[in-house]
Amino acid sequence: MTPIPNATHLADHRPASAPPAWLLPLLAVAFTLYRAWAILHLHIDPYVDEAYYWGWAQALDWGYYSKPPLIAGLIALCQALFGDNLLALKAPSLILYPAAALVIQQLGQRLFDARIGFWAGLAFLTMPIVSALGLFVSTDAPLLFLWALGMLLLWRTLQTGATVGWLAIGLVAGLGMMSKYTMAAFIGSAFLALLAHPGGWRQLLRPGPWLALVVAFAVFAPNLWWNWQHGFPTFQHTAEITRVSGAGVAQRGFKPGEFFEFLGAQWVSFGPLLAVGLAWALLRARSLWADTRFRFLLMLVLPLLTVVGLQALTGRANGNWAAPIFVGGCVLVPAFLAQGGRSRWRLMIVAVAFNLLLAPVAYHWPDLVRLAGKELTSRNDPYKRARGWQAFAESVRPYLAAQSSAHPDVVLLSDEREMLAQLIYHLRPAHYARWQPQAHVTDHYGLTAPLTLQTGQHFLFVTDRDDAGAISARFAAAERLGEVDIAVYPKLHRRATVWLLRDFQGY
Repeated sequence: MTPIPNATHLADHRPASAPPAWLLPLLAVAFTLYRAWAILHLHIDPYVDEAYYWGWAQALDWGYYSKPPLIAGLIALCQALFGDNLLALKAPSLILYPAAALVIQQLGQRLFDARIGFWAGLAFLTMPIVSALGLFVSTDAPLLFLWALGMLLLWRTLQTGATVGWLAIGLVAGLGMMSKYTMAAFIGSAFLALLAHPGGWRQLLRPGPWLALVVAFAVFAPNLWWNWQHGFPTFQHTAEITRVSGAGVAQRGFKPGEFFEFLGAQWVSFGPLLAVGLAWALLRARSLWADTRFRFLLMLVLPLLTVVGLQALTGRANGNWAAPIFVGGCVLVPAFLAQGGRSRWRLMIVAVAFNLLLAPVAYHWPDLVRLAGKELTSRNDPYKRARGWQAFAESVRPYLAAQSSAHPDVVLLSDEREMLAQLIYHLRPAHYARWQPQAHVTDHYGLTAPLTLQTGQHFLFVTDRDDAGAISARFAAAERLGEVDIAVYPKLHRRATVWLLRDFQGY
């Protein structure tokens, strides 16, 4: 590899030995098996978004209402490989987070050495946000994996300028955009990293970086086409949740409370002690800037952190929106702490060990509550949103079976996304629709399966609304079949009334 100008020599300040190369892959496999066991041990049903994404995977397309299509494709692939079961649904996360840790190990090794690489990968593998999200399938899993892979490719290509490297970066960036639009920040950060790299601006005079943009656009183009055909719902949804559209931008003002809430989410997500190391490194960014390797990492951390931080200050930002900064952060922290000798390095060891202990606490929280002589309740169960849905669906199943026998064309109908997603996942109805009286669509069911005059004749309507009669009045005939009431906890019930409706008359 080409020598790096102004590189800070770390060897004099680090303990000498690096863990064996096979250790992190072994730990990654062990963590994956443990998380798979934890999913089954917790006896949880799919979360609403997991059930929602499962439905997408049954009807593959180039886009969906709230997200690009990669997560649906990954779920479909895992189902084809592992079967139609809960672990197959969650397999993209179970696989991609450990895979990202191994990529980060390679990144740390190329930037610094094998020892930094090992601790960088282990830091990512044990981060609280990875421990939590590792139990559930989400778009963050492919996003973080592709962000890490993009960083590895970018660093290699900055050294060589090889056109094939830029083409690979374009492919990864495009796939990242097909996972989550946050990957657009990688493209901007990569451009800044190119300008910050010694002589990097000269590469802009060559075709490589521009070919990368062409490839990224080509990979992302099908989702743009899908959005254009459907009125750009994904872009509108993104604008709504980030509050970058409408009059609210001018009216909302500064929200320091939300900003500190966002910072707190980053502190918890990265790990309380590891976050101290990251904050320390960022505060020393000016002195680190002279080292090309630290400069590269800072360019893949600071821009997204700044953008999402400003979003939190002026509106709203979910804690995971800045999650890609942790990819570079996991390399930055051990490399920075290694400069300070053994005293600083102890912080790295203790920080990772602390994060390592947090995962079993989270995974065995129900067991710990019971061991403490207490009962799980809706107040102390962090998994309550993923409980009770299978039992709820099983209570609805006899109604659906009876009406399907009497009316083969019966359509499962609901007016709420979470309920419809869970019923579709557990019951697999032949036909379903969403009550969608408003012109403004708020989910994929409203976009692709809204109730219309042409939807069907008979409907099994499941709703938790108190005023369900107002909806049933929009049909020629309505019969209240019964009520479902699943007590998850004394203060948490899954309730609904079930109706047979006939001949929709319009909204």
